[in-house]
Amino acid sequence: MMSLLGRTDVDAGEVFVNFNQNITSLAVATSGGYSLYSLGSVDSTLDKIYHTKSDELFLIERLFESSLVAIVSQRAPRKLKVCHFKKQSEICNYSYANTILAVKLNRERLIVCLEESLYIHNIQDMKVVHTIRDTPCNPQGLCALSSSSEHCYLAYPGSVTAGEVQIFDAINLHAKTMIPAHDTPLAALAFSPSGTEIATASERGTVIRVFSSQDGSRLFELRRGLKRCVSIVSLSFSTCAEYLVSSSNTETVHIFRLDRSATETAEGHGSKQSSDDWMGFLSKTVTSYLPTQVTDVFSQGRAFASVTLPEAGVRRMCAITTIQKQLRLLIASQDGYLYVYSIPTVEGAECQLIKRHDLRLEDHYAMDIKVDSPQTLGLNSGVSIGGAAGVPPSSAGAAGAGTGGSGGDGKSAVSVTGGVDKPSSSYASAVKGDDPVGPSSA
Repeated sequence: MMSLLGRTDVDAGEVFVNFNQNITSLAVATSGGYSLYSLGSVDSTLDKIYHTKSDELFLIERLFESSLVAIVSQRAPRKLKVCHFKKQSEICNYSYANTILAVKLNRERLIVCLEESLYIHNIQDMKVVHTIRDTPCNPQGLCALSSSSEHCYLAYPGSVTAGEVQIFDAINLHAKTMIPAHDTPLAALAFSPSGTEIATASERGTVIRVFSSQDGSRLFELRRGLKRCVSIVSLSFSTCAEYLVSSSNTETVHIFRLDRSATETAEGHGSKQSSDDWMGFLSKTVTSYLPTQVTDVFSQGRAFASVTLPEAGVRRMCAITTIQKQLRLLIASQDGYLYVYSIPTVEGAECQLIKRHDLRLEDHYAMDIKVDSPQTLGLNSGVSIGGAAGVPPSSAGAAGAGTGGSGGDGKSAVSVTGGVDKPSSSYASAVKGDDPVGPSSA
């Protein structure tokens, strides 16, 4: 996520784009409002689920395919609003001591990242259950939350001078492991769909590594480039966990194939090689005489495929998912386009462009939700609690927080309007993903 103080993209008329946790929808925010799109038929059309006019948004996160969205506006960058967009209602809002730099959520937890602290909410009732204070300065709001409820891990930088990754168990509320991933500070983090693996990139941007999030062991090392350092913007595992895609401030998007069978075979057979594997033998023999830095280059995996886009310097979010039984690369860019590519079956082959959608158009096939209430869910609505769930503002309160993320000190940096101490059935259904969203259910 970008720092609010650096949102030159908004001034330039660009858009904020963000995929949900299982890559089934896309959130798009412009200066005039935000829209949610379904990705089920993206090869041909981009169906709009919802649109509303609002202030300029800084962040928007949708919970899977549910009706719940977490939003932060530029006008109120310290306030988080949790809304039920299908009911056009605000469930609750929380105000923090400093600017919200990132929001992450799954069906168990909602994470709010500030520059030097992280708040962990129980998404079932939106209470603050834990606070990690005095984290290393994190002005970009770099963090990741696993989408898995079974392995519900939170990752964030453990140092400002080195690429250390702190893995935190967001359910049992304790630090799990610290991974010394890179020599230079972190630039990107991403969990696999199961939450058992985490991909990392540093500010250099030349090497991407994949670690076990459970014990910190290194699983893959992937070479993005050799010559120039780049700023990696987006890292994402495919929904099948077989690929990893990265985008940067260059015009190239790289796709890596994670060959776990080769890793398992190598572990099972040790250093034994077949008689016809002379290339492997030669590589092993030569690298034994070379410096460690050089042998690392030999052992690093190269990109399976890549895509070259029209220009560099555009912030792009990437994802790989299966759509209508076909593997697709989706690239949502902040200049207002969504690119859809096929992924080749042969290494080194070209990704073919299938469709380019203009996210700034009022599409004639867009499916806006119709609601009975005339009230519009905008950020100027003045609604403190609405429709889906809520309690009187006077009875709401934030849970205590402890220094370093342990226990409570009785000093809350969070003020709360609303809450869901007694969640209604509609809110509970939305959290579980049982609340269908679409024109037919409005």
